[in-house]
Amino acid sequence: MTQPDPPTKPINGVHPGRPRATVQVTFADGRIYEAPLGTQLEAYVRAAAADVPWPMPIMAALIDDELRELTYHIERDVEVTALGMDDRDGSRIYRRSLTFLLVVATQELFPEARLHVDHSVTFGGYFCEVEGRPPFTPEELAAIEARMWEIVAADAPIGKQRAPLADAIALFRRRGDADKVRLLSHRRKDYLVLYELRGVSSYFHGYMTPSAGYLNHFALHHYPPGFILRFPRRSSTELDPVVAYPKLIHVFREYGQTLRLLGIEDVGALNQAIEDGRTGEIILVAEALHEQRIAQIASQIASRRDQVRLVLMAGPSSSGKTTFSKRLAVQLLANGLRPIAVELDSYFVDRELSPRDEHGNYNFESLEVVDLALFNRQLLALMDGQEVTLPKFNFVSGKREVGETLQLGPDEILLVEGIHGLNPALVPDVPAERVYRIYISALTQLNIDRYNRVPTTDTRLLRRIVRDARTRGYSAVETINRWESVHRGERDFIFPYQENADVMFNSALVYEVSALKALAEPLLLQIEPGKPGYVETKRLLAFLQWFQPMPIDPIPDNSILREFVGGSNLEHFAPWRHH
Repeated sequence: MTQPDPPTKPINGVHPGRPRATVQVTFADGRIYEAPLGTQLEAYVRAAAADVPWPMPIMAALIDDELRELTYHIERDVEVTALGMDDRDGSRIYRRSLTFLLVVATQELFPEARLHVDHSVTFGGYFCEVEGRPPFTPEELAAIEARMWEIVAADAPIGKQRAPLADAIALFRRRGDADKVRLLSHRRKDYLVLYELRGVSSYFHGYMTPSAGYLNHFALHHYPPGFILRFPRRSSTELDPVVAYPKLIHVFREYGQTLRLLGIEDVGALNQAIEDGRTGEIILVAEALHEQRIAQIASQIASRRDQVRLVLMAGPSSSGKTTFSKRLAVQLLANGLRPIAVELDSYFVDRELSPRDEHGNYNFESLEVVDLALFNRQLLALMDGQEVTLPKFNFVSGKREVGETLQLGPDEILLVEGIHGLNPALVPDVPAERVYRIYISALTQLNIDRYNRVPTTDTRLLRRIVRDARTRGYSAVETINRWESVHRGERDFIFPYQENADVMFNSALVYEVSALKALAEPLLLQIEPGKPGYVETKRLLAFLQWFQPMPIDPIPDNSILREFVGGSNLEHFAPWRHH
């Protein structure tokens, strides 16, 4: 393929006087390449890279606002936006393909092992476990990683076929993949797209790279009782250092026990339970476990009432912090403690003193937007029983004003919620024994099957789409288009400090995607092709198709989920003392 001379303008796809034999691809940077009709997109991307290398490896592209694999055949002149590993969809394709590579290498070396890709880790990777044999040793993991590199070096092709659904089910039944058989038993479409690598065929929810040669940034790390498949975060091709996260691992262990208790370890099992009429049981058990956990946290705080006077709470968007804090307040009251809420926003510096981002805009998510000296000084004074006049921030004028006066009683405790609650730099002057930190998030989610994860960010996004439409009148596309900047703030200011928490509360509910489905789908279906957010909408709709819907009526009025679907009896409940 060569870059052509300026082309003559085709008329209705045909050059005057001759049939059209070639087509042109115009990239977003203005470069134009021409090749025979039906040439794969990958060839155009490689030709462009040979002239001017892409800043990041290209994984896919947008054509007419549709996400396309690099194996897509170009049949007409098109404009193309190449998507690299630093793009949200490009990174998903890379990680999904890398997972397939791991599956194939593991199966070739240890065919008795049943691999489970469980959850993501904050430094870039998936925590994985095996059943059917003991956990892999460091030496065995080294052998698997070496086999993965062999497959990458050979640039083994990743094939794709559309199989009749009955044939796909028969394939998975022969292999003993009960999770996929359960999943497909509820599928409405009569076919399934299968990917194949070195003779291994499987289902993966989403697109793949054309071959294993694209997958050259990874490592395996021994992390008992499993291991971590490491990959770069979106910002670079380098692997971040491995850090320990024992508290988060404990949450995942607990959640696994819950799923086994309910007999629901994947989406197919949840769908079957809904069809079997077990909806009420699932909701009751899941909600009871939430209440039990909140009561335990309140009891832990109460047991340290002689020391702890400040509870800091943090968590990402749509994690259910509002409902959690109110339910915690109820449990604290039941333990003889009266909570007093203090708003971190009240301590904002005057707007003109606020830090700015690289674009010159005010960065209200930065820790420096808080008057830390005043905040710490007043916290210490309150803990010593002194009377303090709190500030109040006027968001209209952008100025700090004088607020109410507060004095802490012997059975009262301060509750502060904000994105920086787990950052030690927020309260450097407060003795550690006087602070109790809580991390709240939907930390786990029911996976589609052993290889196909449901990211918790998707669950939180669905929560927010439903809530924003109900409470703010936002369309789904408005929420989706804001989500990337919201998630960026979480990655910068919340996720790095997760392990600083004294306790983690997992706000995920095993049944919630099925409950959200009937409310989220109509909102997503309003987004038209070609509009901003359409690609993300199409992905979410495809993911929701795997879930059987369930009614929201049986959900308790104080459920975390009620914060999003409506009908919460805690919406106007403020048990803490007003000041």
